[in-house]
Amino acid sequence: MSTSGTLITPKVLDALYTEAMVLADEARSYFESGRFHDECSDDPEVSVAFSCESLKVTTRLMHCIAWLLNQRALHGDELTEGEAWNHDRALGYAASSDTEMTRLFPEEARQIVMASEELFFRLQRLSAKLETIADPEPEVHNLFRRLQSSF
Repeated sequence: MSTSGTLITPKVLDALYTEAMVLADEARSYFESGRFHDECSDDPEVSVAFSCESLKVTTRLMHCIAWLLNQRALHGDELTEGEAWNHDRALGYAASSDTEMTRLFPEEARQIVMASEELFFRLQRLSAKLETIADPEPEVHNLFRRLQSSF
């Protein structure tokens, strides 16, 4: 087991992965259903904002799922810790939602947006803690990562 094993267990990973997959399924179902347009005004600005937010939610959740799958592989001894902490396996960047616009969304849409952000922020905090534990010399490794990405 990795040095991160004391912070994140396979049971925790499974719970987070299940949460991410359920939320992704709920989001997909809602986005495809047309309920947003049935429950919302015909304001074009709100419709465009919803399209943008649906892409942000999808991106956020895909980053979460990919990161969790990498963590599962690490805990399943499918990856070495060096492979797992490669910058290509880090939790990706996801843009924040536009709070002002999402306030205009129906409740179900707002809940999906907020739940995706909350999950992403939790995984960001967990990832940062895991990286601190696994990387006792972060300055050296950060320099190495920057050099690696420049080639």
